Amino acid sequence: MALKNQYLADLLETVKKRNPGEPEFIQAVTEVFMSLEPVAEKRPDLVEAGVFERIVEPERQIIFRVPWVDDNGVQRVNRGFRIEFNSAIGPYKGGLRLHPSVYLGIIKFLGFEQIFKNSLTTLPMGGGKGGSDFDPKGKSDGEVMRFCQSFMTELCKHIGPDTDVPAGDIGTGAREIGYMFGQYKRIRNEFTGVLTGKGLTFGGSLARTQATGYGLCYYANEMLKANGKSFEGQTVVISGSGNVAIYATEKATELGAKVVAMSDSNGYIYDENGIDLAVVKQLKEVERKRIKEYLNFHPEAKYTEGCKGIWTIPCDIALPCATQNEVDAESAKTLAANGCYALCEGANMPSTPEAIDVYFENNMLYGPAKAANAGGVAVSGLEMSQNSERLSWTFEDVDNRLKNIMKEIFKSCDEASKEYGMEGNYMAGANIAGFLKVAEAMKAQGCV
Repeated sequence: MALKNQYLADLLETVKKRNPGEPEFIQAVTEVFMSLEPVAEKRPDLVEAGVFERIVEPERQIIFRVPWVDDNGVQRVNRGFRIEFNSAIGPYKGGLRLHPSVYLGIIKFLGFEQIFKNSLTTLPMGGGKGGSDFDPKGKSDGEVMRFCQSFMTELCKHIGPDTDVPAGDIGTGAREIGYMFGQYKRIRNEFTGVLTGKGLTFGGSLARTQATGYGLCYYANEMLKANGKSFEGQTVVISGSGNVAIYATEKATELGAKVVAMSDSNGYIYDENGIDLAVVKQLKEVERKRIKEYLNFHPEAKYTEGCKGIWTIPCDIALPCATQNEVDAESAKTLAANGCYALCEGANMPSTPEAIDVYFENNMLYGPAKAANAGGVAVSGLEMSQNSERLSWTFEDVDNRLKNIMKEIFKSCDEASKEYGMEGNYMAGANIAGFLKVAEAMKAQGCV
C-alpha cells in the first residue's frame, strides 16, 4: 500500500535516497509511517517541529574495526556497529547482535524499532542498537573472549550508564555479556550497570533470561482476553529455540496451551504430543546442539530440514521467535487457511509487509514485535534500576513488574488504536503510542 499523506510519502522517498541498500530499515520506516498518517493529519504541530524528519535520522552512527586472534594465532577482523538512534526520553538502550548477517541496515532497523519499543515500556530509555558480523557459533570460549574484549575496547568510548546501555541479542548471551562487561570495567575502572543481561553474581537481574518469552505470552494473553479468547486448550507453533522461544514455550504451556513445534536455523521439529521443553533446554542451553537431536529423545516426533515449513503445521496461535521476515505472505495464507486466528511476534519484525496484510485480511489478531517482545528490554530497564539502587529484587517481584508492564503496553496499543479510528489494529496502536511519547519529548526539547 502506498502512503496517502503527501508529507510522509515525500519524507519516505528522502529516507530511501539517504539509506540505499538497506531494505530492512526502509521496511521498518514504511510500516511506522503507514500507522502515523492519521497522527500527521491530526498533529500539524509535530510536522512543523520537524519531529518526523528527525526521528528517522540516527543521532549517531558508529562503525569500527574489531581485530582479534583465533586459536591458531591467525589475525581476524570483523566490523562493529553502534547506532545511537534517539535519546529524547532517556539514555540509548538496545542490544548487541552478533551474527554474520549484521550490517549497517540491520542495526538501523533494529535501533529504529527500539525507539518505539522502549517508549511503550513507560521506562526512561531511548533507542539504540549495535553488534557485529562476528559469528560466535563454532568458536571456542577463548576466541569469543578475545573478540568481545576487542569489541568493547572501542565500544567503551561511546557508552555509559547515563549515555548508552547495551544488552544482549542474537548471538550475545550471558557468556558474551560477561566478557564485554569485564573489559569495560578493566578499561574504565568503574563498576556500573553499563550492560544489562549480566550474570547474577555481578549485577544481573533475576527473570532477565525469561523476560522476552514470558513478556510475549503476557502480551498475547492480554490481546486474547480482550477478544474473548485465551491460551487454554490451544495449539501453538513457535519458531526458534533460543531464549525467546524456550521461555515463550514455557509460559504458553503454563497458561494452558500445547506447543507442538520449534525450530533452529537448520530445520524444525513437530511433536503432536507437545514439545518436551526439558529436552530442548538440555540441547540448546547446556549442550549447544541442533534441534534435530530432539529425535534422539522422542523418536515419534518429526524433523524437517529448512525452516519455512513450520508455518504449515495447523495451529490456533503462532509465535514467530526466530528472525526478521521469517513469515511471508505464502506462510501467512497457510496459517490462516489452517485455522490460526492469532499471531504475536517474539522476534524483531518477523513478518513481511505482505504477511501483515494477510493477517488483517483474515481478521487475525496480530501483536507486533515492538509491543509484544518488549519484555526483554523492560527487564533490562528494571536491571538498570536495581544497579542504580545497589539492590537485587526477587524473581517474583521482577516477574510481576514485567507482567504489569506488558499489560500496560497492550492497554496503550488498544487505546491508541481506538483513539485514531483503527480499533483492533494493534500494530497501528503500538506505533502511534510509542511515537507520541517520544515526539512530545522531542518537541519540548527544541531542534536538537
